[in-house]
Amino acid sequence: MGQSLVERLGKEPVRVHVVDDCVELIEHQVKAKGFMIKSAYATIKALKKRFVPEVVDTLLDDWLGKMQPHYDKWEATKPGAFSDYIIARSDDVAEDLLAVTDERAARSSHGTAKKMYQRMRDTAKKNVVEAIPDLARLIERRLAK
Repeated sequence: MGQSLVERLGKEPVRVHVVDDCVELIEHQVKAKGFMIKSAYATIKALKKRFVPEVVDTLLDDWLGKMQPHYDKWEATKPGAFSDYIIARSDDVAEDLLAVTDERAARSSHGTAKKMYQRMRDTAKKNVVEAIPDLARLIERRLAK
């Protein structure tokens, strides 16, 4: 078998571009949301300009690791485009990606952040499911280079 997604997309010089692509995807998704999400995102960026890119960079390997089994199953038969395969499994892929942040939240010693995450978890899943098509195309595009 070839290189893993972490080896192909999570290593320099590609990694920095994948992080930038993910931040752009997040910003595009935020623009389509309501006032509360937009203002929360603006506040986070105002408090710490590099917060979102740093979080994406920190979690990227774990997220790519969660995408790997889906990629392996697709690669075994290649029933069509990888993005189509992932989009058809959006709910499962979203759960796998959120398992990374679920684990981080569970380990957090910051009680308020933990409670806030738990309150927002269902909304987060809906938002991740909505972002799956763009995410799948982003991965597909980067793998083609």
